[in-house]
Amino acid sequence: MEEQPTQSSKQQQIFDLLSQKSVLKQQIYDNTLEVFNMIKDILSNMEDDCAQALKGVDSRVLMEYNDRGRHEAEIRVAGDLLIFSMHTNVFEFDRDHNIWKLSYVREDRDNSYCGIINIYNFLSDSFKYNRMDDLGYLIGRIFINRDMHYFVEGKRQMGFLYNNFGSAVISPEAVKQVVQTAIGYAIEFDLLVPPYDVVKIASVMQMNSKIETSRMQTGKRLGFKFNSDDVLEAQARADRSVDKLNG
Repeated sequence: MEEQPTQSSKQQQIFDLLSQKSVLKQQIYDNTLEVFNMIKDILSNMEDDCAQALKGVDSRVLMEYNDRGRHEAEIRVAGDLLIFSMHTNVFEFDRDHNIWKLSYVREDRDNSYCGIINIYNFLSDSFKYNRMDDLGYLIGRIFINRDMHYFVEGKRQMGFLYNNFGSAVISPEAVKQVVQTAIGYAIEFDLLVPPYDVVKIASVMQMNSKIETSRMQTGKRLGFKFNSDDVLEAQARADRSVDKLNG
């Protein structure tokens, strides 16, 4: 007959988890926060450098850094706004993720736990004019583990090789490269005209309230396919159905 765990052994298991897993996650949080503070310093320095480089150019073309708090920062680059957001929790990857193919992770599961810093791209006018329906896009995610090893997930040039995880140690130079790549990636892609069917109807209230493009969700597609795209497509289909009913 299998021996049942005693109350004291259960308590010891809890203490073991606190001394191992919880301490591990706290270390990863500290590492992620350290990297995030690197990002803030780099963004601030880029603002200063850009002010010097663009002196005498159109004053509307600028780079403006704003610290939004302990876990969030933004930089406005002309018509683009990039928001860097550090998640306060620590994550493990699902079993289908490519990270599990690495011996570095397979040999020690604790190496798979990571903090995340998300990089979002919005239009700066979306915030300036309070266009609440406008869309932003996740263009990259930085993952940092207990050993300060890292990799970046994203599209095209934002995506680094998974194989570097376990050997690549993050540094200010590496962080600067990621930040510069994200900014360049955002600037490179232009705003697309929305489908006609999505914006062809506007209400009197919308016009009278002077809510600019309130029916038109504005956002750069950047080659991504997100749930928000599905929402737009469903909305367009619904509009077409209403048109048919109204003759």
